[in-house]
Amino acid sequence: MEENHSIDQVFPSHMPYLWSLAQRYGRATAWTDVSHPSLPNYLAIFAGSIFDNPQDCGPGAGCQYSGPTVFGQALAAGRTARAYEESMPSPCNTSFSGEYDVNHNPWAYFPSEASQCAHGDVPAGTASSGAFASDVRAGTLPDVGLLTPNLMHDGHDGTLAQADAFLLSWLPAVLAGPDWLAGRLAVVVVFDEGETIDTVPFVILAPGVRGAVLTTALDHYSLTRLIDQVAGVAPLRNAASRPSLASMLGLKL
Repeated sequence: MEENHSIDQVFPSHMPYLWSLAQRYGRATAWTDVSHPSLPNYLAIFAGSIFDNPQDCGPGAGCQYSGPTVFGQALAAGRTARAYEESMPSPCNTSFSGEYDVNHNPWAYFPSEASQCAHGDVPAGTASSGAFASDVRAGTLPDVGLLTPNLMHDGHDGTLAQADAFLLSWLPAVLAGPDWLAGRLAVVVVFDEGETIDTVPFVILAPGVRGAVLTTALDHYSLTRLIDQVAGVAPLRNAASRPSLASMLGLKL
């Protein structure tokens, strides 16, 4: 997940590494956010709804929601799910801390999945060590996963150059890892919301996808549906009415 930039602010020149991936694999030209500010867009992608369309707030009374999430769906179906949060001080942390923004950690907002979150929502570590790097090297990335950069690396507080550098530091290992080489991994990079316009960058790296350009009007609920298809579960909430990215891209799930 990246933050707070419209497609015209990013492509083609302000994140050259991400643009190179977009051209090589796949991208969307008419992908839009579904609300403002950040939190409802994260809820949309990972729970299929913006619920009461919250302003950014910490988990707790008046700012928590009924499950399931896509993580909970996957686990209930016997699949694996994990969220990796850069700079989060402890698993499923529900407070703001330094460069960790809980608004960018959607699993923390669902008390019915608190025990699952405590187990599966973990500090990411660094590009070379920690939970994410270990799972990449072991070929044990989850069926449903989220990697959230901190505020300096997601384009929120830092620059787009810093966001691009984060991807360049983390993704090559993923693309050299067992999950990718076995053809069982798809990677999506998407921005939560736009600033100048609501159309945001969406890039997908997946087996068999080469130079794909999606021009159909799509939004974050289309990603929810893809996540659910990967997990082998029913499309969650608003995702049920969205077109299938898997079908559009010819993905074999």
